[in-house]
Amino acid sequence: MKNIRFLIISITSIWISSCASLKPPIIIKNESIEAFKFFYITPTVGLTSSSGATYGGQYYSSSKSVNPSDVITGILTKEGLIRLPELKRELNNQTLIVNYGESGKRNIAGGLGGYTIEVTIQFISAESHTLICSCTAEGIGATEADDIRKAITRCLTGLLTK
Repeated sequence: MKNIRFLIISITSIWISSCASLKPPIIIKNESIEAFKFFYITPTVGLTSSSGATYGGQYYSSSKSVNPSDVITGILTKEGLIRLPELKRELNNQTLIVNYGESGKRNIAGGLGGYTIEVTIQFISAESHTLICSCTAEGIGATEADDIRKAITRCLTGLLTK
């Protein structure tokens, strides 16, 4: 009995200690985005992910969708920037090009199926094509769609905090 209790405590301790928290966002600011009024975001495709469980012999599932460019657009427009449907040469000096990408996945929870998704967002001057700023952050949720939404929010919140 003592051996079983010791084994349970050991496994639980290892599992808890290996549950890593999210890494802090990485922010690179070469210039302030406050000088810009417009942004153009490169198109992204939506992601639909599902989760499910069996309860009382019945299987229940839910699915969630996310389109990264929609999430980014919502946050940036809330900050007062205006999304352009296409780049306009006459506005290049006031326009940011926004690029999004998934930049990593990290196992957590001792390899028991938990993971984070990392995203990177770049802001590039439409006029000079130089990097104005970028951010990288992780997210974790019930589905991959949640992971991405949370990572984008953490990324931009860290970047836009004054």
